[in-house]
Parts: sequence; C-alpha cells; structure tokens
Amino acid sequence: MRILITNDDGIYAPGINSLAKEISKKHEVIMVAPLEQRSAFSHSITIRKPILVKEVKLPELSIKSYGINGTPADCVRVALDKLIPDNVDLVLSGINFGLNIGTDVLYSGTVSAAIEASLYNIPSIAVSQQIVNTEEVNFNAAAKYACHILEKAKDYLNDNIVLNINVPALPETDVKGIKVCKIGDKVFNNTFSETIDENGEMSLLLNGTINEEKNLDSDRFYLKQGYVTVTPLHYDFTNYNVIKEVENWIY
Repeated sequence: MRILITNDDGIYAPGINSLAKEISKKHEVIMVAPLEQRSAFSHSITIRKPILVKEVKLPELSIKSYGINGTPADCVRVALDKLIPDNVDLVLSGINFGLNIGTDVLYSGTVSAAIEASLYNIPSIAVSQQIVNTEEVNFNAAAKYACHILEKAKDYLNDNIVLNINVPALPETDVKGIKVCKIGDKVFNNTFSETIDENGEMSLLLNGTINEEKNLDSDRFYLKQGYVTVTPLHYDFTNYNVIKEVENWIY
C-alpha cells in the first residue's frame, strides 16, 4: 500500500517517526507533517497566507518527507492535491502525544487530519498514545498495534471509514487486548483562571478537571481497563434521529 503519514505534533516528533519506521517495513510511506506543533488545531485550514513546503531529511528514515507551516488538515490537502502525484491507499495520522478520546476528538488535529482524508474518499486511521510520565514515553507498542490493526482491516477499509485508535500507557505485555467501542463522554470540565493586568485587561488561562466516565462501553472506560481502543468515526454530523421532527417544525 502507498500510505501518507501525518500528525499534529510536528514532523520531528518521536511519535510520527516511530509510526513511519514500523509501517515502512511493509508499505510505501510518504510523510507530510507540520513543521511546528499544531495540537488542538482541530479541522482548521490555511486560507489567507501562503503555505511553505520544505523537504525534510529524517534520521533513520529513508522516505520522502515534507514539512509545511500549516495545520494537520493542510498537510493532507497539500499532500493529496500537490505533492503526491499517484494514488494514496490510506492516510495514517499520529502517533499523537496524548489520548484522543471522548469529545476530545472534536478538538484534535490528529483526528481531523484523518477525517480530512475521508473527504478525499481515502480511508484513514488516527493513532494516539496515552502519556502518564513524560520522562518515560515509548511509542513502540502504539506503532505495533497500529500496524497490526491496519493489516487486519486493510481489506475492509473503504473511502468513508476513519478508525480512531488509542493505546494505554502500559508495557506491551500488560495490554489486555483490543476493544472496538464508541467514544466516551466529555473528558474535561473546563475552567478559566483569571488575571487582571495593570491596564485592567483580563487574561484567561484554560484549566480543567477530568470528568468521570459514565458509559461502560466507551473508549475512556476500556482504556482505563488496559485495552487498546478502536472507534470508527464519520464526519457526517447530521442528527438523523430528529430530522423528520425538524421538518415538522419548519414546514
């Protein structure tokens, strides 16, 4: 397969490089990723300034790699519209430094890059690694699980499927297995700490506490139990349950 790999942590991040090393053992890989950190950019795109494209040489990787000064969604658009002349079979986004579970998928640049691929009718997979201790981060298990799930699913993936994979911060031997499940509840109860400067202007800093997960069959629940989670996503936000009811309001 010809696979485009991208992320939101930047082209030099260890997660994307671990993923590229593992996937390139069996597949042709092209990397297009942000030159800088672009976490939580969601599905934003660059429309009012030029996008710089820079070919990058990465140590221990002999693959075509480009860094751009845009968002994760920009990376997919630039790669598919300009940089890769031939067909791409799959887009892989990650490995993200931190989980993308529950409602956090709405803010995630990692997940949004994967969803952008589906808008091009290309199947995609987003991969994220739980981080507990920033001094002891290892992406090898997440890269292996991403490769394993890809090999299992590649014959069934079609143009509108996005798989969101999250891997717990456990030694590979301690992972209990894989659970296919839905996304969980809102992850954080957000608050803002406020300061007022000498000019009377308010400055706000986002804080938050983690909410308890109430669903026993969600990504948040199974990750806490020690499982790798896989959630199929789709970009169609239509609420089909009430579409007829809304028609009755309007007509």
